[in-house]
Amino acid sequence: MVRGWLRETTGGLPRTFWYLWCGTLVNRLGGFVLIFLTVYLTKERGFSDIQAGLVVGLWSAGGGIGTMVGGILADRWGRRPTLLIAHVGGASMMLLLGFSRPFAMIAGVAFALGTFAEAARPAFAAMMVDVVPDRDRVRAFSLNYWAINLGFASAAILGGFAAHLDYLLLFVLDASATLVTAAIVFVKIKETRPTGAHVPSGAGSGRGGLGMVLRDRVFLIFTGANLLGAMVFLQHVSMLPIAMSDDGLSSSTFGWVIALNGLLIVLGQLFIPKLIAGHGRARVLAVGTIVQGVGFGLTALAGSAWLYAMTVLIWTVGEMVYSPANAATIADLAPASVRGRYQGVFALSWSIAGFTAPVAGGFVRDLLGNSALWIGCALIAFVAAAINLSAGPARERRAAVIAAAARVPSPRAAVAPAPPGVISDTLAPTSSAS
Repeated sequence: MVRGWLRETTGGLPRTFWYLWCGTLVNRLGGFVLIFLTVYLTKERGFSDIQAGLVVGLWSAGGGIGTMVGGILADRWGRRPTLLIAHVGGASMMLLLGFSRPFAMIAGVAFALGTFAEAARPAFAAMMVDVVPDRDRVRAFSLNYWAINLGFASAAILGGFAAHLDYLLLFVLDASATLVTAAIVFVKIKETRPTGAHVPSGAGSGRGGLGMVLRDRVFLIFTGANLLGAMVFLQHVSMLPIAMSDDGLSSSTFGWVIALNGLLIVLGQLFIPKLIAGHGRARVLAVGTIVQGVGFGLTALAGSAWLYAMTVLIWTVGEMVYSPANAATIADLAPASVRGRYQGVFALSWSIAGFTAPVAGGFVRDLLGNSALWIGCALIAFVAAAINLSAGPARERRAAVIAAAARVPSPRAAVAPAPPGVISDTLAPTSSAS
């Protein structure tokens, strides 16, 4: 029985996917720095909460540029060279950040690090969609998310102990893991960018495709809902460690508490595809967002390690439900030849959230208090859930059009091309979210 479930869960996926999966695992196993960055900046370097939030925000601001550039390069240059440049550049900036001391230098290097690190995100996601068939994508994204969180859980625990020895060790190990990931890409993975893929009339192409993405209202509404949810979710790497530290809890305690997030996903994520099978993606996304909101909202009542752990477990359940449906929806809405651009624009929502979440979280916490921050997180999550529900029908119609267009053997066999700069009726953004 177990063997059959394992075969059903992991079998039939292409070899390239598993190389990408291994790269994900290695990279996340060494992902120490972002987990402990705010604690490092406030406790080790003596910066204020607002300064620490600003550094994390600049990391994400650089990531906003990186995701856009990475998406364009993934479509123009290819997924593989984009990944190699991003990982080597990111490892270099990680080491430099570890040796930086003045605040201005730390802020500038964090910005550059974010640019390189996030440039890999759209290329990686596009490559995974390139090689995994539609029917297997939710399963593949669940497996990849499982690897992410196995690495995250291990990094949180090991990083807590490493921080006791020397914070510089976090930066060195993180950079080393990034270089190992680059080596896996260089040695084992070939280019996967589609060539000659059919794109529906007006859906964009290698030229000017970014403008088409930015005119796609259905996709932008979906991205906006994710932005709101991400602003809530990313409080766990910015304000949560500060809140726990103010309650007298150590870095190692934060490490094992936040590691519960990864541990629960490692134990349960592979069962999620069966759990959500047969349910509409809009409903799944909404439920996942609501549960996350409840978990973060209850953080207002936490004061001990065990109460913090309970809130982490609650919002982790929501994350587990939300993530694979979210990734599969992006894949459904992106035409093949502009897949990198769509992934880049979507990843931009995470970068914007990464900038605004710590900065806004720091101001709210300083001005209005800890409880106001977490209650506000719950309210924002509920708004994001409502948007997902109302926009679901429009996304389903758009995904059906994209899937039908992908089956057309040739552009000439489909419809006459629209004039330059005009989106065809079949792919024109709808006038409302519903």
